Amino acid sequence: MALVGQLLSACVPEPLSVIPAAAASIGTPPSLTATPAVTPLPTRPIYQPGQLVDYIAQTGDTLPALAYRFNTTENEIRTANPNIPADVTTMPPGMPMKIPIYYQPFWGSPYEILPDSLFVDGPAQVGFDPVAFVNSQPGWFKNYEFFTGEAPHKGGELVAQIAIDYSISPRLLLALIEFQTGALSQVQPPSPEVDYPLGYHNYNSKGIYRQLLWAANLLNEGYYRWREGLMKEFDLLDGRQQRLDPWINASTASLQFYFSRIYTPEIYNQAIHGEGLARTYKNLFGDPWVNVEAHIPVNLHQPALLFPFPSGHTWAYTGGPHTGWGDGEPLSAVDFAPPTVMGGCSATSEFATAMADGEIVRTAPAIAVLDLDGDHDERTGWVIFYLHLASDGMVAQGATLLAGDPIGHPSCEGGRATGTHVHIARKYNGEWIPADGVLAFNLEGWTVNRGSSIYEGSLTRGADTIRACTCSDHSSHVTAGK
Repeated sequence: MALVGQLLSACVPEPLSVIPAAAASIGTPPSLTATPAVTPLPTRPIYQPGQLVDYIAQTGDTLPALAYRFNTTENEIRTANPNIPADVTTMPPGMPMKIPIYYQPFWGSPYEILPDSLFVDGPAQVGFDPVAFVNSQPGWFKNYEFFTGEAPHKGGELVAQIAIDYSISPRLLLALIEFQTGALSQVQPPSPEVDYPLGYHNYNSKGIYRQLLWAANLLNEGYYRWREGLMKEFDLLDGRQQRLDPWINASTASLQFYFSRIYTPEIYNQAIHGEGLARTYKNLFGDPWVNVEAHIPVNLHQPALLFPFPSGHTWAYTGGPHTGWGDGEPLSAVDFAPPTVMGGCSATSEFATAMADGEIVRTAPAIAVLDLDGDHDERTGWVIFYLHLASDGMVAQGATLLAGDPIGHPSCEGGRATGTHVHIARKYNGEWIPADGVLAFNLEGWTVNRGSSIYEGSLTRGADTIRACTCSDHSSHVTAGK
């Protein structure tokens, strides 16, 4: 199923306002109408500067992010934990650690809502059919329709597509829908006047489908900002500062951030505790903390990848780290273009190519997904996401490719784009992998580095540097296989 009409730009920022300056608060969600006041959880003590605290490594943790969250440094963490390997990328889930902490006030709730492995559209979602689940519920959402692409699609289909596009768990999306609107349990739909059921008041986001697009984008923003060490505080709607508890996981940080944008502090406090979204999720899908399996292993490394164009050919590095899908974090994608295409959306005979051996497990207008582990499922293992491929000449779904085989011609198809190019991003077990950082893109020895703003940055290999520039000048050129 391809929802063509809702392809969001991956190469030109869209004005989604994912962090609205003054979100309008909405009323109490139906799931909380009979909920008693939240029992306060124990608060953290005021630690002495540099005091060592106990911490259990969580899936996907990295030293830079831990240092940011605990207001310390990587060197101090390594000194306190000399057993950490020098070349570690992702920490071993479950590893006991001592972390030097430097206290900062206004820490929020330590209650963890959902495991990270159940936030992403990863291995835990294999076998779950959101369409069948929605159709089995008595609520009005199963009959909700939205015309996108070339046909109308019903509630379960829309959730399935949003889940795969943003790589967010369909179960989480459905739990949010039920928690905030009762759409899975209530037979009667809301009145036509309820244009913004999830709380995002924007004329271009009327209706639950467009609200879900906004919600998925905002959830990813919070999840990956916490994961990368880019967010540790936000303001509540009354202007008070909320600093995230350093021990919580990325999924919890994302959901706290999400609810802080739409609810008053009183409702926010209920939503993020055990009687809030967590209870709705448990009622729908069971206890999420039973048999949790980490989806990011210890010391994850990227497999060997080629440039996404033929060996011996020279292309321009036209876009440094920017969003893989939607808007904002994670900055998981980079762009390349044939240098003969000097701006504009000109057709080209050049092909974007497979960066490794694999199978094309999904195609849609302008999109191809290359699965590297051979299990026919993009929710597991390493996958490469390609965007802006021309419809003419694109590889067929199900094709088995060798590294360097053609996938499709770069183009401007698939959302807004300022010029012909191909956009590539990586996922592992459903999690978008940032284009730079501890798991930076490594293309034939060239490493991606983030710039001071999106689309800026460089490729470096030894003493050599390639600058990202849409100008396609000589300093942005790189030759594959050289």
